[in-house]
Amino acid sequence: MAVNCRKDVGGKVEEFSLDDIIATLKRNKKVLRKYGIRKIGIFGSYVRGEQKKRSDIDILVEFEEGEKSYDNYIDACFFLEEALGKEVDLLTMEGISPYIKPHILREVVFT
Repeated sequence: MAVNCRKDVGGKVEEFSLDDIIATLKRNKKVLRKYGIRKIGIFGSYVRGEQKKRSDIDILVEFEEGEKSYDNYIDACFFLEEALGKEVDLLTMEGISPYIKPHILREVVFT
């Protein structure tokens, strides 16, 4: 599953570091578990230090057995955008293209 679940996040565009994102995810782990998320990580421009002011945040999630549903996925995506104040590109392990999966798995930073 992969979708960009952009919604209005109040026009916030802040400078974030990878450490800021990790800290936010760790602070919200209990909430993320309510959406069935077992494992969460960041990949992409923020991990490589190549992010721009308008960059989205690429996040990879793994759901608990039996918890992967459209509602949990979308609710988690909206929650993450609200918590981070930035657009989130949320992917699941199963939703990654086999062509780019090795690259993502090499750089992902799990919290």
